[in-house]
Amino acid sequence: MRAWSVVRPGPVEEGPLRLVGKPVPAPGVDELLLHVRACGVCRTDLHVAEGDLPVHRPGVTPGHEIVGTVAELGAAVRGFTPGDRVGVAWLRRTDGTCAHCLRGAENLCPASHYTGWDADGGYAQYVTVPAAFAYRLPDGLDDVSAAPLLCAGIIGYRALRRSAPPPGGRLGLYGFGGSAHLCAQVALAEGATVHVMTRGADARRLALSLGAASAQDAYAPPPEPLDSAILFAPVGDLVPVALRALDRGGVLAVAGIHLSDIPSLRYESELFYEKELRSVTSNTREDGREFLALAARYGVRATTHTYPLSRAGEALRDLKAGRFDGAAVLVNDLG
Repeated sequence: MRAWSVVRPGPVEEGPLRLVGKPVPAPGVDELLLHVRACGVCRTDLHVAEGDLPVHRPGVTPGHEIVGTVAELGAAVRGFTPGDRVGVAWLRRTDGTCAHCLRGAENLCPASHYTGWDADGGYAQYVTVPAAFAYRLPDGLDDVSAAPLLCAGIIGYRALRRSAPPPGGRLGLYGFGGSAHLCAQVALAEGATVHVMTRGADARRLALSLGAASAQDAYAPPPEPLDSAILFAPVGDLVPVALRALDRGGVLAVAGIHLSDIPSLRYESELFYEKELRSVTSNTREDGREFLALAARYGVRATTHTYPLSRAGEALRDLKAGRFDGAAVLVNDLG
């Protein structure tokens, strides 16, 4: 099969990805082999390609917002048949036995593996996934619309819960890309007032069109104090900015897997009055199931921009440069 491989991590402008030939993977005993139909382009893919995340698998194929159809089943798999359409997300496998898994926090499992980092992902014609970590997708959701929900949507949902907005609260979103614009739709449906701080004019227009109460530059203060905030942009400089925007008792959740260095914080102006700073680590399968159910109930839809899978490098370059709002999705044109 043809697949994109991170041959040498580095700036995407220098072409760290190469379209290569790889054997079609054989599914393990508990896995599904999927024929890829679409794969969302996530900022984590950019971090993998550029080397912001350490190499876990040399020459890895990125991609973890995958929609595909079952082509083959492992010997122990039950409940799936060839032709079923399923989704694949970032969390690929956990040990199921550690203290974190046993208390329902499998996202913190020390033995966790991730699609497109520890194992080859969806920038390819075929991919495998453990059947227990595959998501069934609603029939009314097309491939392109479904793909961003599988990571951007799920992680945004977990970040929303980690930010703990009170009923009818004031939520600030710093950065407004693929994840934030899906998170905003859930928050708005649940009655929050949403304020968006982001650098892109197109992203600010999208935020207002979705119902945000305001949209301004990333470093500008929101028009009112915030009960909760989520930092989606991987910019550590924004942490003190967002903390200053919080009201007393407010919570800031940092949603990215990678963040540039955070500058020194001033306790009195940025953390006092019981403000909280929280991180977000991956997701649990329950997060995924909850989010997909809410997305269907609330009519959450991704704003998408499609690229042929053969132009994955271009999509990553455009993501880095902020050339589109919403989310990019690769559509398989490789066969």
